[in-house]
Amino acid sequence: MDRWLLITATLLAAIGGAWGMISVHRGRRSRLTTLWMLLALLCQLAFLGMRGEARAACPLADRGEILVFLSWSLTLFYLLVGPAYRISLLGVFTAPVVVVFQTIALLPGVLDVPPVKLTGGNPMHETHAATSVLAYGALALAAVAGVMFLVLDRQLKEQHLKSGLFRNLPPVRELLVSLERLLWLGGGLLTIGILAGFLMPHDTAALGHLLAALAVWTGYAVLLGVKTVRGLTGRRLSLLTVALFVLSLGVFAFV
Repeated sequence: MDRWLLITATLLAAIGGAWGMISVHRGRRSRLTTLWMLLALLCQLAFLGMRGEARAACPLADRGEILVFLSWSLTLFYLLVGPAYRISLLGVFTAPVVVVFQTIALLPGVLDVPPVKLTGGNPMHETHAATSVLAYGALALAAVAGVMFLVLDRQLKEQHLKSGLFRNLPPVRELLVSLERLLWLGGGLLTIGILAGFLMPHDTAALGHLLAALAVWTGYAVLLGVKTVRGLTGRRLSLLTVALFVLSLGVFAFV
């Protein structure tokens, strides 16, 4: 049953992205994308709820659950941030990322079948896992906003001012404001996750994971520090945000 919920969530996200692209091609805003993504979020919640009940813990015990939790976090932040900043097209860029993550989770062997009940859980361990993946959701959405800025910048330079995509992209200021706030939000959540990681009982096997997470945190701290103290152009900030997120995905190799 949980697998069918994940398949449904993936299809809903795919429909949302496809509907958004069709709307953009026709020169209209993709308002229904928000509805499709909301339905996908509900299916993700149901999936995670069932896995959590089976695990008797936060459902982050295998790579498949981590990918679905990350997809849920990404979808959640899109629904919170996108409409608030009138960035309806953000869903068109977010949906494919969700579809890719969840499709990987659906591959044979990625999700434990059936999920094994966990014993001897530690609150700090669950806090570390949950807040860290939530942070990645915010940072992933910041990267998506960065991609949108780079697309808008390219459209301006090539003077494609009448294309449906250009006319529906949000103003540059809104994109950069949402990108920077998502970076601060993701950085704050990642800080909580790392602190919880150092407070939880761990052995030498977990040392590589904590060091990798600390390296990611340092990268984002340096990026935000430079942006605050010296300033960065929108293009450079967007490029660094996208590159840093792609590089930070390497931390999952230590999970």
